[in-house]
Amino acid sequence: MQRPEDSATTPTIAVIGGGPAGLMAAETLRAAGLQVDLYDAKGSVGRKFLIAGKGGMNLTHSDPFDVFVARYHPRQQEVASWLRTFDADALRDWARGLGVETFVGTSGRVFPTDLKAAPLLRGWVRRLREQGVRFHVHHRWHGWSGDGALRFATLEGEIVVRADATVLAMGGGSWPELGSDGAWVASLEAQGIGVAPLQPSNCGFDIDWSQHLANRFAGEPLKPVVAHWQDANGTLHQRQGECVITATGIEGSLVYALSPMLRDAIARDGRATLVLDLLPGRDEAELVRRLARPRGSRSLSEHLRREAGVAGVRAALLYEVLDKAVLADPARIARTLKRFPFLLQRPRPIAEAISSAGGVPLEALDERLMLHALPGVFAAGEMLDWEAPTGGYLLTACFASGRRAARGVIDWLANRNT
Repeated sequence: MQRPEDSATTPTIAVIGGGPAGLMAAETLRAAGLQVDLYDAKGSVGRKFLIAGKGGMNLTHSDPFDVFVARYHPRQQEVASWLRTFDADALRDWARGLGVETFVGTSGRVFPTDLKAAPLLRGWVRRLREQGVRFHVHHRWHGWSGDGALRFATLEGEIVVRADATVLAMGGGSWPELGSDGAWVASLEAQGIGVAPLQPSNCGFDIDWSQHLANRFAGEPLKPVVAHWQDANGTLHQRQGECVITATGIEGSLVYALSPMLRDAIARDGRATLVLDLLPGRDEAELVRRLARPRGSRSLSEHLRREAGVAGVRAALLYEVLDKAVLADPARIARTLKRFPFLLQRPRPIAEAISSAGGVPLEALDERLMLHALPGVFAAGEMLDWEAPTGGYLLTACFASGRRAARGVIDWLANRNT
């Protein structure tokens, strides 16, 4: 691939990956006057970004900064350093520069006023093209050649590209049909870079439901519910949210928020128990009193409905874990409703997850996000080993890391040439 004439003395940077991290890196590099070629394996950029916006484009969150960065535990210190130069407010200002106004929803999440991702992405890509970023789609990266050139498989065959620096921003392992398939892992490992195994994050979990519950109640929501758990220090926590019963188990925003802890418990112990209060706001002693009332000729299901408001999926869950003898005990029924044990067997496959954990360890990078083992090669976005809950935190850190990596390139080139 030949460079244009005007790049004879201007460094050319290869950005591999057309998600938010890669696009932000390209924008930052081009603003510094560098030649930028952006490569993506798919036929267009930002595919996962577009899909993520189908339910309402959650760009970022309005949390105060200290609360915001705590969402990235145990990597909050490193991610906080990215966000100090490009935080949620900076992201909103950036969107405004593209003509996209945002608002804060009742949950504190921040959305474009039209709740759509497509107008923002179209405007962004159009502006990048006008600024001189060169896009190369259907270019799948296959690592490096023997002399250090970048190898790409294209529709016309393999090509090699030489760049003065490279930003890798190819995503993690979730939603592989959109491009984030983790195929880059082998290329980095071939260079002696250890990569933490990619794992599902913000994911659902399998439960061995009976066929009746799986067939009858898949898709039924549980809301509101409250999760109770104990951390490694023995501190008790609780969190209100909602989730959904699926044919294979359970998923939803509350489950996603707790998924790192639950996933790690399964890896450690073989399974995990998610304890949910199915009737938050209802006093357990009052439930016992009401359920102890004589039910006469009423069925147990009707008694549960009248005295406790328990019907549908909540009643089915009781029948799932309590046998007939125990169902005659009002105290056991009330205790189970207030501390229902969901026995999680395994996380759902990474291809179904909203995001992934694992990837390039942050210890393999310097503060500029350059790989220690490969000078001039930087990495950003979800291919790095950090994770965060949904709510705008994932996207914000991807944007910020792309900007950090690009600024790292600029700094590295300046120091290399002095």
